[in-house]
Amino acid sequence: MKYLVVGLGNIGKEYWGTRHNIGFRIVNELIDAADAAFQEERYGAIARIRIKNAELVVLKPNTFMNLSGNAVRYWLQKENVPIAQLLIVVDDFALPLGSLRMKPRGSHAGHNGLRHIEEVLGTNEYARLRFGIGDDFSRERQVDFVLSKFSDEETGKLPERIQYAVEMIKSFCLAGIDHTMNQFNHK
Repeated sequence: MKYLVVGLGNIGKEYWGTRHNIGFRIVNELIDAADAAFQEERYGAIARIRIKNAELVVLKPNTFMNLSGNAVRYWLQKENVPIAQLLIVVDDFALPLGSLRMKPRGSHAGHNGLRHIEEVLGTNEYARLRFGIGDDFSRERQVDFVLSKFSDEETGKLPERIQYAVEMIKSFCLAGIDHTMNQFNHK
């Protein structure tokens, strides 16, 4: 079985370490752990790994967050991956820092990357792994918050939570979304 796993983020050094780029950080960890590497290709950086009987095509779009749907659609078609085997890894300020939730579908909830994916694919019926980045911002300051870097204290908590997210991705590809949600969502 082949899966497309997409970590959302923005390209450029100025965005590294920001909350909005946690999707990139999680898929980087997945690929590093497999001793593989990303290669620049059309619409983004691609890495290919195997986990047991699952073939993973892992994408970091280079389209910037607000145009992520273009990269997702291209790689779904190019790799002939059914939408049921698509997983989007995304930041979510509606969840406390480090909380992880996998869902089989859902609204974009104001997230511009998810909004564009939904527009381009014409559906919100795709799996997503939401990583909580907290919500410590004042009214009208959402953009500044998601583009801010994690504090030193928050950064210290990230490695364990990122590793947990990697395990959830592996479970999604090997055991399916229902098992993964039951096993991981409330821990």
